[in-house]
Amino acid sequence: MRGRSNKIVGQTGEYLVAAELSRRGLIATTFTGNVPYYDIIASNDIGKHVSVQVKASKTGSWQFSYVTDFCDVEVEGKRQIIGRKKKCPVENLIMVFVVVSEGRGDRYYVLSWEDLRDIVVKHHKEYLKKHNGVRPRNHRSLHVGVKEVYLAAHNEKWEVVENKLR
Repeated sequence: MRGRSNKIVGQTGEYLVAAELSRRGLIATTFTGNVPYYDIIASNDIGKHVSVQVKASKTGSWQFSYVTDFCDVEVEGKRQIIGRKKKCPVENLIMVFVVVSEGRGDRYYVLSWEDLRDIVVKHHKEYLKKHNGVRPRNHRSLHVGVKEVYLAAHNEKWEVVENKLR
């Protein structure tokens, strides 16, 4: 049942974000996971548009399988060494992280993909530094997590979308 529950949370997050974008005067079209890098296209009244990737969670923690989506990683023995930051895979990609609550207290964090990349790389570097460059459980793992506290500066920053549409 967990897989189904996660799918429902993800779908709910997409619809919540699409509704919020619509409230802000944008046309928001969802793709329900059928496009590799984004879930929604949002466009304004003159046809300018941005791609939006939605990450939804009930707990305020999001998981990514590969830190290498955000930066190069070199492995020396068991140590991971963070290299060059990667470019965004889609022009003007906006990330919206949503904490889906049971009531009406959903929380949104809105940032550019580049801002997310910088957050992921910073926190992964800090994690590796605490462990002398070696992941404690599995030195081969490239998994990385993003906690809600890392995103606090981006709470309700819907102007990121508006600025990309100018």
